[in-house]
Amino acid sequence: MAKFFGNLHLVLVAGLVLALAVIVAVPANAVPEQAILRWLHLFFGITWIGLLYYFNFVQIPTMPKVPAELKPGVSKFIAPSALFFFRWSAALTVLTGLIIAWRSAYLVEALTFQPGFVLIGIGMWLALIMAFNVWFVIWPNQKKALGIVTVDDAAKAKAATTAMIFSRTNTLLSLAMLYCMINFNGG
Repeated sequence: MAKFFGNLHLVLVAGLVLALAVIVAVPANAVPEQAILRWLHLFFGITWIGLLYYFNFVQIPTMPKVPAELKPGVSKFIAPSALFFFRWSAALTVLTGLIIAWRSAYLVEALTFQPGFVLIGIGMWLALIMAFNVWFVIWPNQKKALGIVTVDDAAKAKAATTAMIFSRTNTLLSLAMLYCMINFNGG
């Protein structure tokens, strides 16, 4: 058992097989394509927001307490890997969400805040802003802060602060975004 559970890829494949078995055996109260898209959207969203909360609740507050000789373990190995999954789960969450809204024929209505679609529209715009922050502010600045892109110490410190501020902005936005997403019942 330890060998199986020690291999993340095997566990994910087994989880996918189990999920597909449930999908086939117990159909959802929706068109199967929509049910699978919502499932993927939720999976990617949990990954994205889970990592956002990991960074803000664990990594950022803990790093000042980590002894200097141990910090490279985080900055050279853990953070770059977590940021890979963070940014791609953000992209895939937004992509699957937009596909769901398009396939359910409310994409334009939501993005333009038409009556009946204001709640999901707010959630979608918050998610779009958050994804923009991930790809165009947080990630470029984290590359500098982590030394993936070489910059001087002052630029590195400034980049770390900018990444932290926008990560905290996303944490702030996520609370309202999650409320909007959970409470819209049109998809």
